[in-house]
Amino acid sequence: MRPSDRFCDRLLIAQERARSALCVGLDVDPRRLPAGCTTDRRGIERFIRGIVEATDDLVCAYKPNLAFFEAMGSDGYAILQTTLAAIPKGVTTIADGKRGDIGTTAERNVAAIFEQLGFDAMTVNPYQGFDSVQPYIADPARGAFVLCKTSNPGSADFQDLECRDEDTMRPLYEVVARRAVAWNTQGNVGLVVGATYPAQLGEVRALAPDLPILIPGVGTQGGDAEEAVRAGMARNGRLAVVNVSRQVLYASAGPNWQEAARAEAARLRDVMEAATASRARL
Repeated sequence: MRPSDRFCDRLLIAQERARSALCVGLDVDPRRLPAGCTTDRRGIERFIRGIVEATDDLVCAYKPNLAFFEAMGSDGYAILQTTLAAIPKGVTTIADGKRGDIGTTAERNVAAIFEQLGFDAMTVNPYQGFDSVQPYIADPARGAFVLCKTSNPGSADFQDLECRDEDTMRPLYEVVARRAVAWNTQGNVGLVVGATYPAQLGEVRALAPDLPILIPGVGTQGGDAEEAVRAGMARNGRLAVVNVSRQVLYASAGPNWQEAARAEAARLRDVMEAATASRARL
């Protein structure tokens, strides 16, 4: 396999091409569609296609949240397929389903997400250990973003617990980060760390200097895009993948929704690029 076929290398190429750390989360709620978009399948597809058309040169990735599509029933799977077809080749696609199981169940998840739908990467829950992650990283062309320190307040319930690791007490999220580095033998393992915890994001980046980090929590949850990219970027200035959903999707409820989505995506992209450039000068 050529280096350019590996997941992390392709992600880096996408970031360099767009000069962007921005990932737009496609968490489409039919109840929030703007003026001119009906709430049936046709209207939802029109909205998603419009968002992609308005932003695809400004992003490195799109992250469809599977639950939002599954909630639409049989139409949701069809809409997910048309969504992926609308995303240009070269822009990374991340299935946000936080899957985590073992054996044949994990293998079927891999078949559904990677083979049938054609996603580039998947968010994965490592709670059951390496054998629940390994199927997602068996193919170096596909990636797994392993949950590490998530953006929600309840993440502290387990992820902050101190546990013994190689005779040293560490919070569980640090243990996960260290394991992910060890698992990254094919250049296709990443981590998920919330923008709502910038100090912990910086700690994880120090532990995993070369892994991509998917960073949710900007906007409605209170995370800051500029702070997230500063804390989360790798030594090469890339590999922080900062997800923003509602702030871009619903930038306007009026007929100018495409223009508003593009303007907000461009603003976020530029803010993060400026943070990247200033950090590189330090």
